[in-house]
Amino acid sequence: MGIFNRLFKVGEAEAHAAINKLEDPIKMTEQGIRDMKKDLDKSLQALAEVKSLAIRSRREANENKEKAENYEQKAILLIKKAEKGDLKPDEADRLATEALSRKEESINAAARAQSEVEKFDDNIAKLQANINKLKSQISHYENELKTLKARDRVSKATSKINKSMSNIDSSSTVARLERMKEKVDQQEAMAEAYGEIANESKSVDDEIDDVLKDEPKSKASDALADLKAKLNK
Repeated sequence: MGIFNRLFKVGEAEAHAAINKLEDPIKMTEQGIRDMKKDLDKSLQALAEVKSLAIRSRREANENKEKAENYEQKAILLIKKAEKGDLKPDEADRLATEALSRKEESINAAARAQSEVEKFDDNIAKLQANINKLKSQISHYENELKTLKARDRVSKATSKINKSMSNIDSSSTVARLERMKEKVDQQEAMAEAYGEIANESKSVDDEIDDVLKDEPKSKASDALADLKAKLNK
C-alpha cells in the first residue's frame, strides 16, 4: 500500500470517528419526530382537502337526484294539463320530452357525482389509516425518547460517580491519615514537654506561694475553733 493510500485510510478513519462523536441519538430522535409531525400535518391537510371534495360531490349527487325527480314531476304535470285541455297536446309532448331529457341528464350527473364520492371515500379511508399509523408511530417514538433521555441521565450520572470513584487512591488517603495522626501525636508531646518545662522554671516565690496557698484556710479554721471554745465556756 502506497503512502498516499495509507494517508487516505487514516483520514477516512478519523472522519468516521468525528462523525460518530457528532451523532447524538437523542437529538436525532427529536429531529425524526419533528419530521414525522411535519408529515402528519401534510397528511391532515390532504385529508381535509379530499373530504371537502367528497362533500361537494355528495352534495352535487343529491342535488341532481332532486332535479331528476322534479323534471319527472313536471313532465307528469304537462301531460295532465294536456289531458285537461289546458295545453295543446303537441306542446305538452314537446315540453314533457324536454323535461324527461333533462331528468336523464340529471340522473347521469348524479351517477357521476356518486362515483366520485365513492372514490373520495376510498381515498379518505386510506389517508385516515396512514394518519392513524403515523400518529401511533409518533406516540411510540415520543415514549422511546422519554426512556432514552432517562437512560442517558442515569448513564451520565453513573459514569460521573464511577469516574470519581476511580480517581480515589485509598493507599494515599491512608498515608495522609497516618501522617496526620503522627503530627497530632507530635503536637501533644510538644504541649506536654512545654508543661514540664513551665513547672521546672518556677521561681522561689512561686514555690513559697504554692506551699502557703492553703495557709489562710488554716488560720480561718483555727479562728473558728477558738470561737467555738469560747462559746462552750
